[in-house]
Amino acid sequence: MLKQRLMSPLVLILILLCLTGVSYQLGRTRALSVAKKLGAVKTLHSRPVYYGVLTALWCGLPALFVFVAWQVCEPVIMTKLVVAQLPEEIRTLPENRLNLALNDIKNLVSGNIVSSEIKPEIEEAANLYKNLQATGNVALGVVILSLALIGAFFSRQRITHVLRARNHVENVFTFFLIACSTFAIFTTIGIVLSVLFEAIRFFKVIPISDFLFGLEWSPQMAIRSDQVGSSGAFGAIPVFAGTAMISGIAMFVAVPLGLMSAIYLSEYAGKSFRSVAKPLLEILAGIPTVVYGFFAALTVAPFIRNMGGTFGLDVSSESALAAGLVMGIMIIPFISSLSDDVINAVPQAMRDGALALGATKSETIKQVVIPAALPGIVGGVLLAASRAIGETMIVVMAAGLAANLTANPLQAVTTVTVQIVTLLVGDQEFDSPKTLVAFALGLVLFIVTLMLNIIALYVVRKYREQYE
Repeated sequence: MLKQRLMSPLVLILILLCLTGVSYQLGRTRALSVAKKLGAVKTLHSRPVYYGVLTALWCGLPALFVFVAWQVCEPVIMTKLVVAQLPEEIRTLPENRLNLALNDIKNLVSGNIVSSEIKPEIEEAANLYKNLQATGNVALGVVILSLALIGAFFSRQRITHVLRARNHVENVFTFFLIACSTFAIFTTIGIVLSVLFEAIRFFKVIPISDFLFGLEWSPQMAIRSDQVGSSGAFGAIPVFAGTAMISGIAMFVAVPLGLMSAIYLSEYAGKSFRSVAKPLLEILAGIPTVVYGFFAALTVAPFIRNMGGTFGLDVSSESALAAGLVMGIMIIPFISSLSDDVINAVPQAMRDGALALGATKSETIKQVVIPAALPGIVGGVLLAASRAIGETMIVVMAAGLAANLTANPLQAVTTVTVQIVTLLVGDQEFDSPKTLVAFALGLVLFIVTLMLNIIALYVVRKYREQYE
């Protein structure tokens, strides 16, 4: 038990970090010693710090690679070894029942006893699992420490004045950056493919034309065939229309207020006012969306309903207008903060040149500053639009779940993200159109966002060519 604790993964990582730090000092000291023998540090190909980093990398990276590989493979290896030692009547059980037995074994190993009556063979298998795990940890510790010490020793011995330590270190970090980029790319591809494959399964059941152009949305499948809508209605036009309406209202509120706030803070406001106003404005971005939802449901929606009643209008208790207004307030900082930073980045020489030619301050802002900062402003607007399209909580609390096909912002509507959450809540089977339609909605949302990005890149490229 003591050996198992000493060779636990956390302890091994701490020991490896200590050895890496010691290796760095040994490599750097070795480089300084070589430089001293040759008369000066400048005789070395690289600075001493690079020799220390190279030694530390040789000490830590091989051992870390083995550690990660073992953590990934250990559960599979241990499970196979334990299953091979189980009695014949357990090993030949169906897969689902065998998995239950393995879960009981793992719960016993971790101390989570799920039953007061434990079968002797399960308890014996759990003890075997513990012994194998302890042996594996000890062997892992020996291998890791040996690799670390051998790597540090040979790397230190290779240090000479002609060793290109800086090149080696930069190559390692370049490979690391490429690996991170590749991981991000493959993660994105995996997300897209997972959504695409499930959406294709849905379109095999429901024609894509019915989904994209249908005017009735009722994905709930009836229990009896004689009930109304027993096969469900998957026309997504009402959902898309609700998303467009609420996002449009939000952008109608956020873009003018955010952009005008940025112009005032960057061009007109004094330093003292700016130092107070900008942090207060950015606080809006830190408020949880559920708080905005409460504000929309308890304050804004009743106010709109009462105002509509004053003018004789029929206003729903949950309306697109209430959700859009509050969402617009929420995304003001996304536009204001980014636009302010971009406007401040416009060279002062451009302003001075316009003023020297006789332009007023407002003309300079309108004809010089804003066009020069337009690529960054478009980026801020795009970020705000993506935030509005992907918002869920405010819509649930202020606009409701009803998929109404209407152009009246005073009526209740729903959005794509709200429907996705609604369809995937609880225990669901991924074999019915009711569940698979959520992936179809997600795919359409992804395509729309991609199109927005393409348009934004086109606008940015066009104006960047004019001002570079």
